[in-house]
Amino acid sequence: MKEVDLQDNHDLLTPAEIKSGLQTKVLGQHLYCYATIDSTNEAAKRAALAGALEGTVIVAEEQKQGKGRLGRYWYSPSSQGLWFSLVLRPPLKPTEASQITFVSAVAVCKALRSLTGLPLKLKWPNDLLYENKKIGGILTESSAEMDGINYLVVGIGININQQKNDFPTEIKEKASSLFMASGRLWQRAGILVKILQEYEKEYEKLLIKGFEETLLDWREFNTTLGQEIVVTTKEESFNGIAENINENGSLLVRRESGEIEVLLAGDVTLRRQERY
Repeated sequence: MKEVDLQDNHDLLTPAEIKSGLQTKVLGQHLYCYATIDSTNEAAKRAALAGALEGTVIVAEEQKQGKGRLGRYWYSPSSQGLWFSLVLRPPLKPTEASQITFVSAVAVCKALRSLTGLPLKLKWPNDLLYENKKIGGILTESSAEMDGINYLVVGIGININQQKNDFPTEIKEKASSLFMASGRLWQRAGILVKILQEYEKEYEKLLIKGFEETLLDWREFNTTLGQEIVVTTKEESFNGIAENINENGSLLVRRESGEIEVLLAGDVTLRRQERY
């Protein structure tokens, strides 16, 4: 695992490039940039176990074992996307840890909408979409005890400058990138800076005001509620309608039987739309 030390490429994710524009109090003040890594989430968990401070950021040009939800592989090619993880130590109850996924989704969506002008949307709980194609995803992993959270690791992957033929065949029709959506190339360090700054605002808002405002923002950006969906959990797969999100971020799904299912975790896809 080798840290980036190449200063001649204007779009490399180097500490100097990132910190030159960063105006945060906590997030990104401890920053580690790598050329190639197994997984930024795995590196962040190792750092957290070793005592990494709140707001530590691990970013990589390329992940060899990028992680998606439900054990899926996250395609993370060199120099084309933004692959990074945060170490957080929020004073929340373990039952409130899922709120951080929504904070993350809202922060990323706000930052990218502001930068690009694109009407990006959110799919429960953590996918970033443009015209129903996936541009980004979030994976939150935690270490907790009965009375508190030891740490949270939030992994964020965003497709930035890929063209359609850059994606593997199996996801080519389901994936998109900021380049494909906007028709222009983007400077990744600037996007990371914008996301970290927006994230810090949303994170502080959660800790000070609670989850309600985050939930309102998520509902505004979402593309899930009111839709016919397919739900896949470890135990089963079923069809239903996404009715609402409750105060904990759980999805309320009306099954075909009429019963309301409170979905704490699982995979949700719109009917007739394949997973990525």
